Amino acid sequence: MSRRGSGLPPWSTGLNRKPERVEAILRALRAYYPDARLILNFENPYQLLVAAILAAQATDERVNQVTPAVFQKYPTPRHMAEADPAELEALIRPTGYYRQKARFLIECCRAIVERFHGEVPDRLEDLTQLPGVGKKTAILVLNHAFGKPSGIVVDTHMHRVAQRLDWSHERDRDKMEEELRALIPPASWVEASPLIAFHGRRHCKAPRPVCTGCPIEDLCYFPEKRFR
Repeated sequence: MSRRGSGLPPWSTGLNRKPERVEAILRALRAYYPDARLILNFENPYQLLVAAILAAQATDERVNQVTPAVFQKYPTPRHMAEADPAELEALIRPTGYYRQKARFLIECCRAIVERFHGEVPDRLEDLTQLPGVGKKTAILVLNHAFGKPSGIVVDTHMHRVAQRLDWSHERDRDKMEEELRALIPPASWVEASPLIAFHGRRHCKAPRPVCTGCPIEDLCYFPEKRFR
């Protein structure tokens, strides 16, 4: 297959898709970002599910500003299922798309109450059947709230950095997740996304990276590096 037909960019070498290179990159990121973690604040699966739905098209920091009031007013899925839409919208308005998110939250929690006895399910196939819950959100909840490594969270940082690292060039995030899941060892599934997210905020930014001081610059073949 020609490189043009493969969907790979001309600069792709394939080296960073070798297991030893994947581990070298993760090892360097672990050393550089020892405090890498999920930014969203939560105490249980329900809270993380709510926060993840609110995080669509919003920063984690903005979500963390509104969730304390949301969790206080709606402490369980049963409370959220009975929420007044206008009152919920007022609380979550700063996260954007608040009408759609309020509808998703209420419908999602109604489904949890009706089909799962008020408990957030802990299986991928059950979570992805809930209104407003896609594969990324489901994996996030399973990985971080239930402690069940279930895949790679492909957020905006992972989608960008994975392409620059030549790990995957899939535009579809679900397809990228499948490629990354085959590339990254299961033992690193949970840590991979926070590590990449911290790196994406610090160095591998959009639209242009800041490569000065990058801990993996020597392992990166992205042709549009920028130093200052």
